[in-house]
Amino acid sequence: MSEDILVRLRQALPGLRPSERRLAEAALADPGAIAALTITELASRHESSTATVTRLCRSLGFNGYSAFRLALARAGANEAGRRIEFGVSEGDIDPADTSRDVVRKLAYQEARAIEETADRLDIDELDRVVAAITTASVVDAYGSASSGLAAQDLQQKLRRIGYQVNAWADAHLALTSAAVLPADAVAIAFSHSGETEEAISALHAAAGRGAFTVAVTNFPDSPLAELADATLATVSRETRFRYGAMSSRMAQLVIVDAIFLGVARENPDDVTAALAATLDAVSVRRIHPPRG
Repeated sequence: MSEDILVRLRQALPGLRPSERRLAEAALADPGAIAALTITELASRHESSTATVTRLCRSLGFNGYSAFRLALARAGANEAGRRIEFGVSEGDIDPADTSRDVVRKLAYQEARAIEETADRLDIDELDRVVAAITTASVVDAYGSASSGLAAQDLQQKLRRIGYQVNAWADAHLALTSAAVLPADAVAIAFSHSGETEEAISALHAAAGRGAFTVAVTNFPDSPLAELADATLATVSRETRFRYGAMSSRMAQLVIVDAIFLGVARENPDDVTAALAATLDAVSVRRIHPPRG
């Protein structure tokens, strides 16, 4: 549960009150330092109260501050060890970092996103999604911006093994497709925040048609997740200084690959034949260098 506390803190952030959010953000920024504080010291330093600290602890599944504090201490020690492995002093990217610093921090953040998403993935939910896809007449995938890349990756992977999959990045096209889906379809929406209006609208329309709906999001309590029949949660920690989705994109691609491999192993012989056929289809487009 120690390392898990950081995941739960990040996922809980959108639903916290301002006073609780200040405490959670402080714990995420430096879990080891927060663990060294008494409950009174923590409340005082972050303009809160001991009652608010206790409420936050219980909302995260702890009996009280002592258990929360112990989990933070263990998580802080683990994080420090992993940063040493990657040669970084902290995970956040700073404008003053050197190119080497940036590369190391990227490796750290993206590796952690992959590991934590795999560790926390609900396998029963994954199996439900895979089973639904294998019997679906069509699969719709929705996503905007970087989440659209995950939707497109799912499309190209499943199409290569014979599944009818559409990836819609345009909000209007997504809605018009969702509005005419058959009841045996699967609709999958990608959104890191789970609050993207385009993804929510498309999934709502698909649900109205009776399709099996799936949310891929970092926040299991988000509006998108609440709308879906199944939720596959990513675990990523975006840095303060970024130009676009980074670790969240990697976490979504873990989900895409898990879905693809789950579907593929249902019919390995058919999949092998389909992959060979699609490889042959594109091989003529390759430029073969002369051999001498």
